Amino acid sequence: MKVKTILVSQPEPKIENSPYFDLIERQKVKIDFIPFIHVEGVSGKDVRTQKVDLTKYTAIILTSRNSVDHFFRIAEELRFKVPDTMKYFCLSEAVAYYLQKYVVYRKRKIYVGKRTFPELAPLIKKYKSEKFLLPTSDKLKPEVPLVLNELKVDWKEATFYRTVISDLSDLRDVYYDILVFFSPSGIESLFENFPDFDQKDTRIAVFGNTTVKAANEMGLRVDIQAPTPETPSMTMALEKYIKEMNGKK
Repeated sequence: MKVKTILVSQPEPKIENSPYFDLIERQKVKIDFIPFIHVEGVSGKDVRTQKVDLTKYTAIILTSRNSVDHFFRIAEELRFKVPDTMKYFCLSEAVAYYLQKYVVYRKRKIYVGKRTFPELAPLIKKYKSEKFLLPTSDKLKPEVPLVLNELKVDWKEATFYRTVISDLSDLRDVYYDILVFFSPSGIESLFENFPDFDQKDTRIAVFGNTTVKAANEMGLRVDIQAPTPETPSMTMALEKYIKEMNGKK
């Protein structure tokens, strides 16, 4: 069955050279971007009830752009002036680069991992005497506390923002050839919004093993999967599938 329409369960990319826009151009498909989940910040009062005193920490572990935004939002709300001596441990270059929105990069102590949390661990281990704060969502990957506990560092997790299911009622009567998911929360949102969802001829594309597991548990047939050695990105996996279905271009 040919592919003409795709729904990506994430916000539309803000960069002009996104591979999704190249995919639209090359394969002549329609792609809509609608977030199935969104993030809502918790209040400074909520953070205080978690027994978090920002003055007690000397290092911040930042795992995403959201964690950057919400750490500085809470700091401002609680009138905490982040000291120049604060150390920042960033999961990836993308997170570290985003940090420049709030701090003068060259004047701060910033340590950057490669991509995964275990890859950040050696950098954290070098600074075991620091007191680490991990501002996170209510859906923290289980590997993160496991890694930090193994390092035997002084750290605290605090919920600065929550993952919330979006209202997708506008999509009730809309059909797409492919639905694309990047997290178990996206799958959860699909069935929360459409409890009677019947896959039929809809193809399901998923990114990551935890998302595959969530899709399988809900009885979905996974047709497209990334990352794989051949297709490390979702756009590459989609393009490969579209070429097979629509004829090579």
